[in-house]
Parts: sequence; structure tokens; C-alpha cells
Amino acid sequence: MEFFCYHRDRTDSLALRDELLEEHWSYMDGYGAEMIARGPTMAVDGETPTGSVHIVDLPDPAAARAFAFDEPGYQAGVYRDVMLRRWRNILGRTMWDFPGGETDGNRYLVLGLGAGKAADLDVPPEQDELIAYGPLLSDDGASRLGTAALVRAADPETARAVLAQDRYRYRYRYTDIEVHNWQFGGRS
Repeated sequence: MEFFCYHRDRTDSLALRDELLEEHWSYMDGYGAEMIARGPTMAVDGETPTGSVHIVDLPDPAAARAFAFDEPGYQAGVYRDVMLRRWRNILGRTMWDFPGGETDGNRYLVLGLGAGKAADLDVPPEQDELIAYGPLLSDDGASRLGTAALVRAADPETARAVLAQDRYRYRYRYTDIEVHNWQFGGRS
């Protein structure tokens, strides 16, 4: 089962986050074989982390909760909240398989939130720029709660268009679409 996990940083937790960086990486190294994608979201300045995204393939929701809540930064209070959802890897690859490489162009996390018919299971036409893409699902996989995508794009508006609300007119509308600067994560 694949899971999307997004730890959002608390305000003023940067020093603690930096202090725990090696512990965080060591913890994630233990999930290397299960990792589909990982990396920090960043503030507009491109330097300040605002969260941490991990997409992992784990046996069940209990294992996913353990992954999310045993993470050293979570245990120490770095994060203000955690979004943990089942996810389906529509592209069938990891971020390391993305043909665009790790550093070329701007990268974004795009979250479309809202329940409804699973209208966006088809890969968008801009698939060459998609790093990861799939629906956010309930624990049992029966209910659709939105979509999560990692995308290379010229700017936030272009990234947002991957989940353009009018593309699924009459079938599905997101209640909110979030766009966050994102970069490939892990050890260099």
C-alpha cells in the first residue's frame, strides 16, 4: 500500500529541525527500499524549509502511522501537523526515475483537497513534467480525498494547472488547491 505523508513545520522550529537533520535522514534511510519520493517543501525564499514530504510503500495503515509519528522531528515537536493518506502511484515509478533529473527546473508539491468521484485517475497531459502523481485516499482506499502531485513547472501557477479545476468540470471540483515549493530530498 502506498502512502503520502506531509509533515508541516511549526513556526520557529528551524533550529530544532536543523539539529535533528542527521537523525531524520538516518530514520528515512531505514525506509530506502520503500521510498517512492521524498523532500522538503520550501518557503518562497527557496532556503527555508516549511515541511517534509514522503511517499512510501508500506504494508498497512498501522505501519504508515508508525512511519509518520515515530519520525524524530515529529517526536521532538518540529511539525505542527501531519497529513497522512493512502495514495496510488499512477505513474508507477519513483522520483529517482523521473527523466528530468533532480535539479533542472522549479519543483512543486501540488495538493488538491476535497472528496468526490475519482475523476483524476488519468494522468494529466503534462505527464513529462510529473515527478509523482496520484489520488489521496481514505485508509481503506474506498474514498477519494484529493490528489497529490510532485511536478516540475516554470512557476506556481503552471504547477497548479496540473489540477486545474475546470479540467474535470461536471465531474469533480477541488475545495482547495495548495502549491508548495519542493525539492528532491535525502542525502547528496
